[in-house]
Amino acid sequence: MEDSGFVARPDYRVDILARRNRVTVSFDGEVLADSVRALLVDEQDHGLVFYFPPDDVRLERFVADDRTSRCPYKGTATYRRLGHSGTDVLAWSYNDPYPEVIRLAGFVAFYQDVVDLRVGVADPPVSGR
Repeated sequence: MEDSGFVARPDYRVDILARRNRVTVSFDGEVLADSVRALLVDEQDHGLVFYFPPDDVRLERFVADDRTSRCPYKGTATYRRLGHSGTDVLAWSYNDPYPEVIRLAGFVAFYQDVVDLRVGVADPPVSGR
């Protein structure tokens, strides 16, 4: 494995925040992920991305895609697509991420411009009333 980008840029930020909010992902009306254990990743120079524990994703609906890519700060990503959707990749994972982001290992993220991602209330709800 190549060295992570943190070697050259130790100040680069990839903040991983545990959330209790119910977060769901749907595609064409079908719920693909539903979790109260998602991780919110706030990476410098990127948008916010939710990563789901694999137990909270309907992985049986997906097939592996042969493509991979390398993020200098997270490692090599593998991709998944729905079995019936042709070549459209909907999700990715870092199965062996760099040590700085090891909490992401095996978690699944979705392309938010393709799926319907919804963030609900925390459980138990946070209320100022």
